[in-house]
Amino acid sequence: MLTLDNHPTGRHFLQIPGPSPVPDRILRAMSLPTIDHRGPEFAVLGRRVLEGIAQVFQTRHPVIIYPASGTGAWEAALANTLSPGDHVLMYETGHFATLWNRMATRLGLKTEFLGLPGIEGWRRGVQAHMIEERLRADREHAIKAVCVVHNETSTGVTSDIAAVRRAIDAAGHPALLMVDSISGLASADYRHDEWGVDVTVSGSQKGLMLPPGISFNAVSPRAIEASKTARLPKSFWAWDEIIEMNKGGYWPYTPNTNLLYGLAESCDMLLSPQHGGLPAVFARHQRWAAGVRAAVNAWGLDIQCADPAVYSPVLTGVMMPEGVDADAVRRVIYERFDCSLGTGLGKVKGRMFRIGHLGDCNDLTLVAAVAGCEMGLKLSGVKLAGSGVQAAMDYFASNAVRLAQLHSG
Repeated sequence: MLTLDNHPTGRHFLQIPGPSPVPDRILRAMSLPTIDHRGPEFAVLGRRVLEGIAQVFQTRHPVIIYPASGTGAWEAALANTLSPGDHVLMYETGHFATLWNRMATRLGLKTEFLGLPGIEGWRRGVQAHMIEERLRADREHAIKAVCVVHNETSTGVTSDIAAVRRAIDAAGHPALLMVDSISGLASADYRHDEWGVDVTVSGSQKGLMLPPGISFNAVSPRAIEASKTARLPKSFWAWDEIIEMNKGGYWPYTPNTNLLYGLAESCDMLLSPQHGGLPAVFARHQRWAAGVRAAVNAWGLDIQCADPAVYSPVLTGVMMPEGVDADAVRRVIYERFDCSLGTGLGKVKGRMFRIGHLGDCNDLTLVAAVAGCEMGLKLSGVKLAGSGVQAAMDYFASNAVRLAQLHSG
């Protein structure tokens, strides 16, 4: 029988690539009394979170906040900018790119799914030259948008979004650029304005270190202009009323007040000058990822991402040897050592598991997670070349940072 007391001693090691552990500081903020979402006190909170989240996206333009999952923000991005039958070019990098493509089809859009063939496409990032070639061939500019995933959570691959924008510009094509950075935001370097993104989709439960329940659309002036003539049905998702009411710090519907308390605290933690702001956040995620990859390499196992240039700082996919069921290994690690790992999804289900290293982590958190994985792999009969625990410890010990850079506040 399922109870709330599943982890009776110590802390459960939640090492999936999101939802990520919620820091005590954010939990305390969320425990504040709920206030009137039409009162003056709420307007102060509303303006605070809107200003903070814009800095996290690195944009000067509006960020729409929805009381929804990232899936809702996917739909909002499409519904606000496109019309029935519009041609959309989407790039396959993994399971979540596939799901976004499926959604676009169900909304009545004509989708074209570009990518490398077979499993290879799930081991590499977006190939920007393929997008450029396809757009050059679209002389009538029938393609209205290009949709790509920044950090593909199912595979551990981070794509070069700036290269995608350069490809669109090189083709001289007017298509909008839409990016899913649900797992990348606040963990991997992301620059909405500088990279020329028109709509960025994200969610609360990854690098922002919040529970699920908030999603975002960061929007460019071009995207807002496109929304004025877009004809896909929308009401709840419509940007115009939200942007207008946000000017005063309010929303046209009931917002998730207590999650917004948490979001305000999250932005303070991420942007804290005392701890180095976003550059320090990105640097520590890169460092954590390198330490975990050192462990996987020491085990002699393959990393799901086949291109070191686009290794994700958010998660590492660990490939199992032929004949080993990755889900069975995960189950051993969970049942014996109280550590949750991400499952393989879609084309790689049963072939790999995912170690999350994002948000509210530190060196010891990850050394312990690696130890749980190593014990579980051995109990499952997987032959290892060496100790991943020792490799991770050696990496972290020899790549030290100041304590202030290890956490967000």
